[in-house]
Amino acid sequence: MGSLLSSEVGWSWAFWAYSLRRHPAPMAAIRSNLAWFSGPESGTLAMCSPEEAALLRLEEVFSATLSRINSFVLQPLLEAEPSDPWGRECLQLLQQLHRSSQQLWEVTEESLHSLQERLRHPDSISLESLLLLHSADRVLQVHLEYIESYTSCVAVQAFQKAVKRRSEYWQGQRKALQQFLSGMSSEGSVGTALVQALRQPLTHHVQQCVLLLLSLRDTVGESHPTRELLVHTVTIFGNLQSFMRQELDQAMATQALWHTLSSRQRDVLCTPAHRLLQDSQDIPVTVTPLRAERVLLFDDALVLLQGHSVHTFDLKLVWVEPGQDRCMFHLLTPEEEFSLCSKDPQGQVAWQWKVTQAVCQTLRRKKDFPVLGAGLEPSEPPTCRCGAYTFRAEGRFSQATYEGEWYGGRPHGKGTLKWPDGRNHVGDFCQGLEHGFGIRLVPQASEDKFDCYKCHWREGSMCGYGICEYSTSEVYKGYFQEGLRHGFGVLESTPQTPQPCRYTGHWERGQRSGYGVQDDGDRGERYIGMWQADQRHGPGVVVTQAGVCYQGTFQADKMVGPGILLCEDDSLYEGTFTRDLTFVGKGKVTFPNGFTLEGSFGSGAGRGLHTQGVLDTAALPPDPGSTRKRQLGLGVFPVESRWQGVYGPFQDFVQAGCPGDLQEALLGFHVQSSRELRKSQEYLCCERTHPEDHAGRMEDILEELLQHRAPEALQQCLRKALSNSLHPLGKLLRTLMLTFQATYSGIGANKHLQGLAQEEVKQHAQELWAAYRGLLQVALQCKGQAPEEDQDAEASFYSELFTLYLLLHEREDSLYSQGIANLSLFPDTKLLEFLDVQKHLWPLKDLMLTTNQPPGDRLPHFTRYSLVRDACFLSATECLQKMIQLPRCSTTVDPREKLEVLERTYGEIEATVSRMLGQEHKLPMDDLLPLLIYVVSRAQIQHLGAEIHLIRDMMAPIHTGGLYDFLLTALESCYEHIQKEDMRLHRLPSRWNSREPW
Repeated sequence: MGSLLSSEVGWSWAFWAYSLRRHPAPMAAIRSNLAWFSGPESGTLAMCSPEEAALLRLEEVFSATLSRINSFVLQPLLEAEPSDPWGRECLQLLQQLHRSSQQLWEVTEESLHSLQERLRHPDSISLESLLLLHSADRVLQVHLEYIESYTSCVAVQAFQKAVKRRSEYWQGQRKALQQFLSGMSSEGSVGTALVQALRQPLTHHVQQCVLLLLSLRDTVGESHPTRELLVHTVTIFGNLQSFMRQELDQAMATQALWHTLSSRQRDVLCTPAHRLLQDSQDIPVTVTPLRAERVLLFDDALVLLQGHSVHTFDLKLVWVEPGQDRCMFHLLTPEEEFSLCSKDPQGQVAWQWKVTQAVCQTLRRKKDFPVLGAGLEPSEPPTCRCGAYTFRAEGRFSQATYEGEWYGGRPHGKGTLKWPDGRNHVGDFCQGLEHGFGIRLVPQASEDKFDCYKCHWREGSMCGYGICEYSTSEVYKGYFQEGLRHGFGVLESTPQTPQPCRYTGHWERGQRSGYGVQDDGDRGERYIGMWQADQRHGPGVVVTQAGVCYQGTFQADKMVGPGILLCEDDSLYEGTFTRDLTFVGKGKVTFPNGFTLEGSFGSGAGRGLHTQGVLDTAALPPDPGSTRKRQLGLGVFPVESRWQGVYGPFQDFVQAGCPGDLQEALLGFHVQSSRELRKSQEYLCCERTHPEDHAGRMEDILEELLQHRAPEALQQCLRKALSNSLHPLGKLLRTLMLTFQATYSGIGANKHLQGLAQEEVKQHAQELWAAYRGLLQVALQCKGQAPEEDQDAEASFYSELFTLYLLLHEREDSLYSQGIANLSLFPDTKLLEFLDVQKHLWPLKDLMLTTNQPPGDRLPHFTRYSLVRDACFLSATECLQKMIQLPRCSTTVDPREKLEVLERTYGEIEATVSRMLGQEHKLPMDDLLPLLIYVVSRAQIQHLGAEIHLIRDMMAPIHTGGLYDFLLTALESCYEHIQKEDMRLHRLPSRWNSREPW
């Protein structure tokens, strides 16, 4: 132990002795402690190890040294008041060093106190109570913070610059410094002396701690309870010694670097955080294809120097890849790719290893401990990273800042782009381009207004499904290609806009083109037809709010040539006319009564419409049914090509094998409206509901189709799929319903468009079945099974298409409902009489009536029949009601099953009549219709018109002219009869007495 203590000479012991002379109070206390430890009569020292006593003396020396450094060195350095920015930054570094020095002194005092207590009470206080052992990690952290603060000051020459500002003061302290530092010459700079004054005590203290702790570890046995703590502490201080040596060397090398750079380069690079790791002047390398006179590797950046220019690469966004030979390796950065070439393999290994480890260290955001490349973390940097970068080169991202995920030097994954002009993009990226779902805000000239694009992107442009909300309050929902509206889409403006409109149809390179439907709110009309270059072009049909509809040929948004015009009163005009429906030129008018007027038409100021022609009044009145059969658009718009923009994306998806990464691009998504986003760009986010959240993965969807191929299971599976808008089939159906509603609802619910609508319904049924078959074939291919042959499609989709018929026959069903509501007020006997049902066909004998009568009532029992309601033809009524058994009446029963229900209803009516007559009886049409009206009114089937037309349009041709056709015609006659005014408005007598005999 004597040799160890004798080594404490030179600057440290002199510094300690000097500090004791300057501070008599601490010196007395220390002498007291030394006398207590060194007295020959003391038994305490004999009970504790010499290493513990030496540690105590070492901590005393270090504590006193730190105290003296604080008062003699740091405090005077902090008294300077710099006025320049660089001087203020140096002052902040010195202030941080002062705080770190205070923390180090406090920890040293705590350690000293624990050693004193241990040596005073060795019996009651164990070795593991020493702060150096039980809080070694805390002691290490305080030392690391001090080293970081000190080396930062060294790297930027903070001491020299602070001394320069108070040179006279420090020149006066030169002699005092010479007493502290045994090796300081009279000619050495004061700044250098201060660097040594703060460095030497720390390095000596750590070195001595390592030696004493090693000696103490060797004195305790393997089974000693503090053995593990001692080993841990020895390891920590050994690593601290290596770390400190590396940090001090890097700081000195960095300080020396600044003298070799130009002032401009020094101003750019000289920062407290920089530590030089490698210099091409030490190990030469060249850069290709870029040019660089010198390459500098710092712990957080790679720097290329060429002339006065400085090109800096943040190591967080530098990827290292091996080269083609042993003397080269490649570097990938967000905007540059280059190689570093050395003269020999050894140089290449040194540079590549240091660059790689520096990248790893930068990504971990903490320095390797104990030295660069050491530690438990992986020595290879991850290929996928997160970071921020501002693009400077010319291009689409010029001046934009990207923050997010990277791969191989390119934005890859999720991230955010922000341009200085206010544009923002957040979403998915792939190989440096927007790819996948993304939201982009584009500011407009108006304050706080943006165009918001919520779309799928492919290789940098919008492609696939998207929702765009424009600053003009217009909203587009549809498909894109190469950044433009392309395919099927809906563009709608709010009613508050100057020219409200809604377009549902096809687009080509950003313009309306192909088949489409547009509502003009100002004119109160709907155009159904062909478009080209954003203008009506080709055949088209226009329907107005007044019920007028016309068909013609359009060119450059104007109708040209003759057309057909149908009025609400069934008047027909064939000829030329203007957009405001004024007849001009040759034409022919057919009036509702059958009269015709053919000639030349014109108009003039104050003259109104005038004509020259022939009026034919000899024609017979037309059949009302024939006027209803006047249909527009048939044969003009091939039904298979009307909505290819709807079928196309689905067909492409199936042909591609239904990949999961394209599922959202096909099915769409749900995101927050940009109305809120426009308030502040800080809330721009990319969260949305993904189809997988509700419909499941594409693999699961295909698997479910394979498991439900039996007829009954298939029907249930399809119904479930079609009811889910996030299922591929459900999405297709919803889009088809949207097109149908846009065309035939509202002012489009015109009787002269029914043929057009019925064509679409049949086409939709075929396309839906083809869509299912396409998905099934993909599912079979995924399982390696052979494709199946096609099957009959008719039974699969009628129920879902019923919704389209509800829209088509909404007005007729409304009149029918009024008639049903009125007839339901009648009791059975009055309703049978009102419908002119022959009394011998009334099934009153089947009714079991009560014989209880009020006293004195002399009325015969049959008068009780006037009180009966919903009892006649009960079995037929209940049979017909099976068409609406479930809440969603018509979407749960197949139309072919409904024909069977209708046949059984007819059978029940005839069976009831036969039972009444006591013999089999076949009802003629004159007797059947009133009875069927009675049963329909009591069954109260909702939307009967939609039911009848759906069954009629989808009925197999084999049934035409047969029993089903006959019964359906009879039901249709009942439906039309109930709509008549006398059925809807007839009321019971206001004073009718329910007890009055009939």
